Amino acid sequence: MANDLRFQVVEEAFKKRPVEVKVPAERPSEFFGKYVFDRKKMYKYLPKDIYDKMIDVMDNGASLDRSIADSVAAGMKQWAQEMGVTHYTHWFQPLTEGTAEKHDAFVEHDGKGGMIEKFSGKLLVQQEPDASSFPNGGIRNTFEARGYSAWDPTSPVFIIDDTLCIPTIFIAYTGEALDYKAPLLRALHAVDKAATDVCSLFYDDVTKVQVNLGWEQEYFLVDEGLYSARPDLLMTGRTLMGHESAKNQQMDDHYFGTIPDRVQAFMKDLEIQALELAIPVKTRHNEVAPNQFELAPIFEECNLAVDHNMLLMSLMKKVARNHGFRVLLHEKPFAGINGSGKHNNWSLSADNGTLLHAPGKTPEENLRFVTFIVETLMAVYKHNGLLKASIMSATNAHRLGGNEAPPAIISSFLGTQLTELLDHIEQSDKNELFNLKGKKGMEIDIPQIPDLIVDNTDRNRTSPFAFTGNRFEFRAPGSSVNCASAMIALNAAMAESLNAFKERVDAKIKAGEAKIPAILEVLKDDIKSCKPIRFDGNGYSEAWVKEAAKRGLDVERSCPVVFEHYLDDSSIKMFESTKVMTAKELEARNEVKWEMYVKTVQIEARVLGDLAMNHIIPVSTHYQSQLIKNVQGMKSVFSSDKAERLSARNMKLIEEIAERTEKIEQLVEELTEARRVANRIENIHQRAIAYHDTVCPHMENIRHEIDKLELIVEDGLWTLPKYRELLFIR
Repeated sequence: MANDLRFQVVEEAFKKRPVEVKVPAERPSEFFGKYVFDRKKMYKYLPKDIYDKMIDVMDNGASLDRSIADSVAAGMKQWAQEMGVTHYTHWFQPLTEGTAEKHDAFVEHDGKGGMIEKFSGKLLVQQEPDASSFPNGGIRNTFEARGYSAWDPTSPVFIIDDTLCIPTIFIAYTGEALDYKAPLLRALHAVDKAATDVCSLFYDDVTKVQVNLGWEQEYFLVDEGLYSARPDLLMTGRTLMGHESAKNQQMDDHYFGTIPDRVQAFMKDLEIQALELAIPVKTRHNEVAPNQFELAPIFEECNLAVDHNMLLMSLMKKVARNHGFRVLLHEKPFAGINGSGKHNNWSLSADNGTLLHAPGKTPEENLRFVTFIVETLMAVYKHNGLLKASIMSATNAHRLGGNEAPPAIISSFLGTQLTELLDHIEQSDKNELFNLKGKKGMEIDIPQIPDLIVDNTDRNRTSPFAFTGNRFEFRAPGSSVNCASAMIALNAAMAESLNAFKERVDAKIKAGEAKIPAILEVLKDDIKSCKPIRFDGNGYSEAWVKEAAKRGLDVERSCPVVFEHYLDDSSIKMFESTKVMTAKELEARNEVKWEMYVKTVQIEARVLGDLAMNHIIPVSTHYQSQLIKNVQGMKSVFSSDKAERLSARNMKLIEEIAERTEKIEQLVEELTEARRVANRIENIHQRAIAYHDTVCPHMENIRHEIDKLELIVEDGLWTLPKYRELLFIR
């Protein structure tokens, strides 16, 4: 009997039309930040002296005076209530890769048997959410529930529906960070101080260095009905089985193609709501894989950019459902086609300009540029294993190493001009300054087309950490993760590298050497030291794996083993010296990472076992029974020789189904036993390794058998939507 439900779901998906989007009458610049308590609203709702103090906190890192909190809270409440807000929440980022919030109403007893709307500075600045149920790596016991969320005044308060959301850090009662924001803020402060100190070698007027981040959010859209008909997508965010569609991305026709109408309506709605929350979304386009898309904003200060990305991911899920879609943020929801990443474009800017921008107007400015490039490379080289650990996860491990995703080896691409410059400095015997070439023109022999301005660097799609003109593009982070994880590691490593550079230069100057020769001498040493991290070739080649190992780079692919880099002596020393995280916090975070890895694979294994036994095998054996009846019918109608000849194909299918279903049953039993054995391991680190080494291989083997059955079982009987349906519904 045909699977009417599946075909009904597919048919309904084809019939869907774009949802009409209500577009604001104003231009985007007029409704940008409508639901954000930004500077313009602060100026309107706060007393002038309170406003000035808040700006000093936001721009200059001044300490927040709690005495002004009541005035700030009163202004926020007035604005929020005028916008129809009734509740407030401390919005924070626990170690779950998501966000958390507990809503409270603006109400208190009035002492006369009634209620009044109230929101004090105390409630703005600090809350006490239960800390026991969030991942904490053993920092807090279940019976020790106290934790604190504390307001981050550098990230604007915003409104979602009827709730005022206050960005906060989240710490344990004993002071350790239980979130991503607290260590990120520490890392940004460390870079600010270290980079400002280094800038003093070149400029007299630099007082602050800011980290900028521009993320590129890749994602898939799947029709909601088809999503609901796939238990693996519903429970794990990816397809645990499914044979490739005959046509997928091999024609390159989806990339930068015309955006489908339903998707365009979703994007328009998403962009309007994002702009109202001051998320400066700018770019949208089709990505390489079918049903894959990308959204990217204008670059922002790193802490704010991270908050905006976390907010956007929540918004995407909400808006998608209003348009009959589900957003897939998993790094590899479909086998055989591109996965989704979240490229982190990272740069530094001082009061007087971008520090990674070249060429400069003077040789001294070029020397500054080279200094920051080389010290970035030193940070990446010294902590390449840690940086890989910062982006590694059970989900991203499926993406790295193929289909345009960078390999699981951290290296840096610089381009020909910059590579030649560093080689020249390294080999030069003279303490000479140098000039850099600017962008050059490219003549095109078509009269109507103007000359193109060509960048100094090409693109290398296989490089995890590529220099792209005035920034480095960290391409390894996965689409579902919090950007802060990679930014904490990178910025802390950068702060350490800059501190070490400044100390060595100062020592040479103190010993009587002139400043420029001292800088060049230290740079030469560092260029030579970090040379192994520079690689401009094909990151997918097997030769590179061998070469990278010879260079001393980390080539490990096991996710639980990669996490160990957080506890390397060099990592602990770096995090503690920059005051970003303590050894205790690092140990706790690794406990969380190993636990999350185990739980992710455990859920996938359970779902796969259930689907194999309750969907795949029953459907396959039902089709097998039909084939058997057909063979028996042949024998009753035709002569034995003719019946045998005519039913030969069916007999072959009957035998193959029997062998593959038997194999699946055996593999599911082995998978279940492997989980039982792993679960008995008390040490979470060793349990995670066991899941990687013994559970994951069984899952791949089960998938192989199921995908082969999908090709031979009658299409009408197959209960699960196939890739050709999931990936090409519009």
